[in-house]
Amino acid sequence: MSSSTGTTGTSTVITDIAMLVTNDPSLGSGSPRPNTFGSGGGSDLGVIRDAAVVIEGDRVVWTGESSKAPATDNRVDAGGRAVLPGFVDSHSHLVFAGDRTEEFNARMSGRGYTAGGIRTTVAATRAATDGELEANLTRFLSEALRQGTTTLETKSGYGLTVADEARALRLAAAHTDEVTYLGAHIVSPDFADDPAAYVALVTGEMLDACAPHARWIDVFCEKGAFDGDQARAILTAGKAKGLHPRIHANQLSYGPGVQLAVELDAASADHCTHLTDADVDALASGDTVATLLPGAEFSTRAEWPDARRLLDAGVTVALSTDCNPGSSFTSSVPFCIALAVRDMGMTPDEAVWSATAGGAAALRRTDVGRVAPGAYADLTFLDAPSHVHLAYRPGVPLVSQVWRRGVRVV
Repeated sequence: MSSSTGTTGTSTVITDIAMLVTNDPSLGSGSPRPNTFGSGGGSDLGVIRDAAVVIEGDRVVWTGESSKAPATDNRVDAGGRAVLPGFVDSHSHLVFAGDRTEEFNARMSGRGYTAGGIRTTVAATRAATDGELEANLTRFLSEALRQGTTTLETKSGYGLTVADEARALRLAAAHTDEVTYLGAHIVSPDFADDPAAYVALVTGEMLDACAPHARWIDVFCEKGAFDGDQARAILTAGKAKGLHPRIHANQLSYGPGVQLAVELDAASADHCTHLTDADVDALASGDTVATLLPGAEFSTRAEWPDARRLLDAGVTVALSTDCNPGSSFTSSVPFCIALAVRDMGMTPDEAVWSATAGGAAALRRTDVGRVAPGAYADLTFLDAPSHVHLAYRPGVPLVSQVWRRGVRVV
């Protein structure tokens, strides 16, 4: 027996799955390009056809062919749909207020994006109430969930004062476990004439106030934001407070961000658009995931990251939305999958892996991003027989059901 909000017994089997993506190579077949998806996250999709999944509580306990499924308390018919792990969106900026429609319109008319646009959102965010910020946050979380995202990281970075950064993280932590302190998004307008004093604030009083609410620390290492020495000081201070590094790296130009990420064992270097051969080699030899954010290139008409170059070098790649009001105002992982396949040289299998297991690797998680015994029962159902339809039918709302931790939530 089942209902729209979950099941009533202790175990549930979901049967008649046309194609199940497990991201566990030991459970099935999958990629036509084995051992290329990443150095640390797995080799193929572990596809099972005519499949079933058994859930107990919030975890997956069995996967296999439908005909071999064990008896359970409840049975759900997938109706011949494809099922894959819930998407893991490992990079977003959702605690904000205001709107930058005019900026986007102007940019599409020929004006390029610069880091300075962030200041517009900073002013609106500072002026917003806690209730307004939380309502905006939960609206975008719900929007992402309806599109199959079951794990989502989000950052501060639009307050840039001690109080505003701390409240952003406090609000985010009430809704997701993956919270990132990004006081170093840009130099606060209040410190425009003294960037060193702002770095001291970010690594001192602001860090003290924010660390209790966050798991990660991030910095925008880029011309117009923070240079390599400043970024190293900020991330090192965060590590001393128990926050693990991630970094906005090499988005707008070549720079030290990727090398710094590998040096500091950052979980992820995000954007990775402008890379030298040394940058690619560093990523391939370390444990830092290259998180690609095609929504940003789409929304800024910028150069696409070369995913093919990274994958062929053995780099672990994640795909994420970078949902933010300025440069990538999309919460749709399926849209980003389609962009990655069309414009970044990824195969459909690679893009799906990167949006699920790759995102999990970027968050250093093994309990999400796969459908295998021991993982959370986070599932995305598609009104399609195969995960390939995510790229094959771009823009079509294919997600028909979403289960999170064993409960149907969409």
